[in-house]
Amino acid sequence: MGRPKIKITLVEQKGTCPCHRGHKVGDSYDFDTERGKLCPMAAHVAFPYIDILRYGGEIPGQKEGTAMFCCPDVETLNIFKIEKYS
Repeated sequence: MGRPKIKITLVEQKGTCPCHRGHKVGDSYDFDTERGKLCPMAAHVAFPYIDILRYGGEIPGQKEGTAMFCCPDVETLNIFKIEKYS
């Protein structure tokens, strides 16, 4: 069966500055093949959520198979959605 695939999408920006990496709302990345395109700070925050979803866990308060997280850059505050799929 293999492990599930992971898609990361920028869904909202709440900060006052544009993303320093150039990400825009609507940008999506396949975690396995495009993770190098994702901002390293955002990727660092995403890793624990990805592991939880890939290996059978769920994130409390989140829709099944998904997780929302925020970039740690306080000027940008990009909001990303992680989705697990087959």
